[in-house]
Amino acid sequence: MLDAERRREIARLGGQTAHKNGNAHRFNPEEASLAGKKGGATVSENRGYMADIGRRGGLAKRGYKQRRAMEQGESDSQPASL
Repeated sequence: MLDAERRREIARLGGQTAHKNGNAHRFNPEEASLAGKKGGATVSENRGYMADIGRRGGLAKRGYKQRRAMEQGESDSQPASL
């Protein structure tokens, strides 16, 4: 089995060769946009997954706000009033 560095080197050489031979595909902005829309539409069809990632994002945001409030409270020289 090849180590990660050797695999990366082989892949890099293969990509360079493909470009030299004219076999490599490069996305233009229109193709890239369509590909992104297609992928986004496919993911968005799964309502359960979308709800799950939204929930995780909301929980992460709440945790961030709580940590930030604690950090600011610790760095303030005056105690916070209740």
